[in-house]
Amino acid sequence: MSAVAPPVPVMATGRRRPSGYVRWSLWVLLIALVASLLVTLVWLAGRYEASQVQTKLERDTADALGDIRGALTRNVQSLQALQAGQPSPAVWSARASQLLHEHREWIRLEWRDSALGTVAFMETPYRSPPFARLGRANAHADVALACANGRRVSGPAYSSSYFLPQLDGLGLEVMELCLPQVSAGQLTGYVVATYSLSEILAGLVGPQLMRSQEVSFTEADGTRLALHGTARRGNRVFSSQQLLDLPGNTMVLRMDSWRGAPDLFPNVLTALVTAMSIALVSVLVLLGKDTRRRLRAEQDLADALAFRKAMEDSLVTGLRARDLEGRITYVNPAFCAMVGFSPDELLGHTTLAPYWPPELADEYQKRQEVRLSGHNAPPREGFESVFMRKDGSRFPVLIIEAPLINHYGVQTGWMSAFLDLSEQRRVEELSRASQERLQATARLATVGEMASLLSHELNQPLAAISSYATGSINLLQPQAGAPAAALALPDIEVAMRRIAEQAERAGKVIKSVHDFVRRRDKEREPVTPQELLDAIMPLVSLQARKLGVRVETRLKSGLPAVLCDRTMVEQVLLNLARNAMQAMDQVQVRDPSLVIEVKRAVPVGEATPGKAWLEFSVADVGPGIPPEIQRQLFTPFFTTKAEGMGLGLSMCRTVVEQHGGFLGFEANRPQGTIFMFTLPVDPHNNDSP
Repeated sequence: MSAVAPPVPVMATGRRRPSGYVRWSLWVLLIALVASLLVTLVWLAGRYEASQVQTKLERDTADALGDIRGALTRNVQSLQALQAGQPSPAVWSARASQLLHEHREWIRLEWRDSALGTVAFMETPYRSPPFARLGRANAHADVALACANGRRVSGPAYSSSYFLPQLDGLGLEVMELCLPQVSAGQLTGYVVATYSLSEILAGLVGPQLMRSQEVSFTEADGTRLALHGTARRGNRVFSSQQLLDLPGNTMVLRMDSWRGAPDLFPNVLTALVTAMSIALVSVLVLLGKDTRRRLRAEQDLADALAFRKAMEDSLVTGLRARDLEGRITYVNPAFCAMVGFSPDELLGHTTLAPYWPPELADEYQKRQEVRLSGHNAPPREGFESVFMRKDGSRFPVLIIEAPLINHYGVQTGWMSAFLDLSEQRRVEELSRASQERLQATARLATVGEMASLLSHELNQPLAAISSYATGSINLLQPQAGAPAAALALPDIEVAMRRIAEQAERAGKVIKSVHDFVRRRDKEREPVTPQELLDAIMPLVSLQARKLGVRVETRLKSGLPAVLCDRTMVEQVLLNLARNAMQAMDQVQVRDPSLVIEVKRAVPVGEATPGKAWLEFSVADVGPGIPPEIQRQLFTPFFTTKAEGMGLGLSMCRTVVEQHGGFLGFEANRPQGTIFMFTLPVDPHNNDSP
């Protein structure tokens, strides 16, 4: 109780309260007075600056109006000089073109006769034709009114401004100037100049007047016609207007200036007080910004942590972190789902991990000790291992480890990423099975192609054998009045010989196809490139005439013979030529052409060094081959034709590769595709250097 102060008497409290109240009232009054003085000073300074700005703006507006008047007067003089010496329309057009290059405010100059008929005209080179959308006749009334005023005052006259739409969807505000031409007291014609109001503001007003102002033409009611100048800044606008009175037209020139807070102070004390106030407010603003920045940083950190947590939880890759002593400090949900253990069962383990198979635990323990000792860095590409799930099942994993570095650059442990390879192993097995099925399909494709080839090649010799056999049977039939055996023996002998020849030919075809299937070297012979082309040209020309294709062969002189299976190579050339003509016919090429060329070449691929080669190419001007088709072009059974089997190009590549050559394609510039393949030169007939 002794520590409690005695109560203050009521009378004493009553005497002290007014003094404290008055003191606070004086402070409040003083602060209010200083604030009022500061506000008044700032207001007076602002009014002073506003008056200065308004005065300068009035002066600038008057200067701008003087610039426009002077420029318009000089322009009238230039237009008068345009008609000097009674020029011809060509000379007048040349003079007008030069004036339009010098005056951007004119968008069109016209020479009209006394009846307002157009003699010559020129348009500005700085924009698209201004009257292209509505035509010049749409403005005839304005031109006629201006010329009537000019004829009445015997001098230049202006029309009222009107809006001229443009092709780009925008438009121009323009007016017409008509200058009558009088010779010996007689009216001889008019010079009509079309002004762009926006270009008058841009070109005839001094640039120094528009650095901080916006200048515009308005009508008497305030409707804005044209505008030019800087963009609006600040929140205070100052405006000045001057009347531009032209013969026949009157407009208002308006100049606006936007300003912020006063930047000039007539009183140093006001500037000092204002500076101190601004400094105090700036400190408060900086403190507020710092607080907001700190809150924003905390929010960003929380968002980053949430984002990282969401990202780690969404990963299908298992993550595990260990410190330098081997304790597990972090696992993500993917790792827990992979091994079947919860985070509580994994975190803090330093000895045997529960997901190690018992039979491999000792090996894993030794490997972990070596890793944690730092003597053996993990491979960058990772290593494979075997883990055990909680249910006891084993599965392969790929482990990729990297040092765990903190923000000081010190290693605090190891971060490991785990990929479950079970699905990959299953996919590899499926891929192996698919590859085997694909190989079987390819063999079936080859068999189908060979069956088609056999049916085509054997048709002719079998038909000949049948014809000769039928003829022989007919010769053996006894005929009335003649000894059959004696008369028919020579013809039967010839028929039997032909049958033998055709049978031998059929056997060669079967042997050639048999060798092709077995991928063994055939009996090849030296064949000149000309002979190969001569063999296929009849069939190529037949289809070319049918499809309207122009065929050209380019064969360099002195080319040696190639060592090849003549029949198969002719089939390759024929297939490539037919494919090219069909490709051009499908898209209806306007001028289809086919170029078959043979030249010396250095082959690409696995060619024998020092061996000479010839390159055969077939070029068309078709639509080309899209990238998505290029990847499957040589795949068996892949075709873009409704009636195709998809075996032609696959067989062609096989034939060329059996000869040791290379079959490929490239784009033909500017349009089309070039297929080319190489064949070895006959070593006994090779005179290449």
